[in-house]
Amino acid sequence: MSVTLDALIHFYENLTPASAERFAEFYTEDAWFKDPFNEVQGIPGIQRIFRHMFTQVDAPRFRVSERVVDEGGAMLVWTLSFHAPKLGKGEQVIRGVSHLRFAADGHVSYHRDYWDAAEELYAKAPVLGGLMRLLKRTFAA
Repeated sequence: MSVTLDALIHFYENLTPASAERFAEFYTEDAWFKDPFNEVQGIPGIQRIFRHMFTQVDAPRFRVSERVVDEGGAMLVWTLSFHAPKLGKGEQVIRGVSHLRFAADGHVSYHRDYWDAAEELYAKAPVLGGLMRLLKRTFAA
């Protein structure tokens, strides 16, 4: 399993618009994927999400910093860095975790991404960010 997981991590850390065509090498045909904005089943839907990412942000790059593996799955701790002029100058970073489950052949059958859209994206938006900071100050202990 670790060879497959190593290959999957390498795939994500080197993801490009062209390599998004390679999801079938790593995912089952009917794999389920969910993140804070999307929920799809099947490789075409997963590819659409990642292709869309490349149209919305500049130079996205995943880095996996930690992995927790058991017999049928894994948790990957990652950062996604990118540039998004709409969110401000400089590099933006999203920190998250992917929960993966594997089919008997080692392909990913379940992929759920957990990350805080409010903190990682909304709070950085020009208008919405001010409201988010106000809410945070209001409700922080």
